[in-house]
Amino acid sequence: MPRFAANISLLFTEAPFLERFALARSAGFGAVEFLHAEGHPAAEIRARLGDAGLSAVLFNAAQGDPGAGERGLAALPGREGAFRDAILRALDMAGEIGCPRLHVMAGLAPAGVARETLVGTYATNLAWAAERCAAQGVKPLIEPINHRDIPGYMLNTTAQAAAVIESVGPERLGLQFDLYHAQVTEGDVTRRFEALLPLIAHAQVADTPGRHEPGTGEVNWPFVFDRIDAMGYRGWIGCEYRPAGTTAEGLGWFAPYRG
Repeated sequence: MPRFAANISLLFTEAPFLERFALARSAGFGAVEFLHAEGHPAAEIRARLGDAGLSAVLFNAAQGDPGAGERGLAALPGREGAFRDAILRALDMAGEIGCPRLHVMAGLAPAGVARETLVGTYATNLAWAAERCAAQGVKPLIEPINHRDIPGYMLNTTAQAAAVIESVGPERLGLQFDLYHAQVTEGDVTRRFEALLPLIAHAQVADTPGRHEPGTGEVNWPFVFDRIDAMGYRGWIGCEYRPAGTTAEGLGWFAPYRG
């Protein structure tokens, strides 16, 4: 049966961040993921995880300067120092809370910079990050993001991601397969998922086109989840969607999968 993790940056936002761990557990989730710790120290997050009996399975490394509109640093020439600092800080958090996966965002493609330069910077930075992560038992992940939600994002397709992963080494770098982004950009998600299964270290879900909970849009999610399970995928599926109403009201789809 598929295993679902609540993304508590988007779910249970009716409550303050630190209260969402217990709410996720009460709803039947066995794990959580989040975008950022929202300024809370790692020790506090570790305590909330322990109190709720949850695992943390994924979070994002810092994406750069939000005020400047940065959406990741890994592919940006000239930002290598900030990228390395972000990875080291994220590894401190991962070690404290026992999180085995780290999403590393590529960033927006700067105007006037050749794609070959961006790809070279990306691969070099990811290789550096993979070495540091491996020493701590953490796997860095990259995620293609659709052109509609983040225009100008450097990594858009699963083929692009697979090429980067192969260049760095699949044993050192994994694919974060977000079914929402894949559906918007490429479609044919179950066949694409199956073809990339050896590279996939984490998955995420939201319905299209509204990025709300499964069952609110165009995708036949029971079929998709059954197919993914039948393929032998045993990783987590993060629920990275924006509830159409309250989180609790939108969890009807989750009833067959509650842990």
